[in-house]
Amino acid sequence: MPHLSFAALANPRRGNAWLVVCALLGLGIVAAEIVRPDLARHPLHRAPYGERYREAEANTRLYSAEVVRIIDGDTFVARVRAWPSPDYETRVRLRSIDAAELHARCSRELRLALAARTALQRLLADGSVTLSHVGPDKYPGRIDANVATRGTPDISAAMLSGGYARRYDGGRRGSWCG
Repeated sequence: MPHLSFAALANPRRGNAWLVVCALLGLGIVAAEIVRPDLARHPLHRAPYGERYREAEANTRLYSAEVVRIIDGDTFVARVRAWPSPDYETRVRLRSIDAAELHARCSRELRLALAARTALQRLLADGSVTLSHVGPDKYPGRIDANVATRGTPDISAAMLSGGYARRYDGGRRGSWCG
């Protein structure tokens, strides 16, 4: 079986064929990016994964969502209605808060994490969940959003005022064990 090498490019017959194949592949990638630049990005935002969220780049559209399951006190899985696109499921992280993790380092953190998850479940059970100011989270496959329900206009603020979470700006998180 022939293999590609730089020496093959010097051979007029084989080298030209490889150059044509590579050129067509490159043109195909460029054409796909021109025709559908958002193809490899999350449906709710256009910023590439890994970028820090900036308020000015936030998607200000409102999205209706159905809660599928609660992960912890600041993250849940939702089925988002992004009409005219089909509905899809994604992880939603509540903007600007941090709740204790269920993968706790101490019994106090586990106790706080269970209480936060229960509080979030109670708040989201109110129904009519909407997402706004949707943007990329620092982890791929997850979005960062303001979340509201029929009875609670800001779920993050409710979690803060109830003592179930603390403010979070995206940097290093502090310990819940101390």
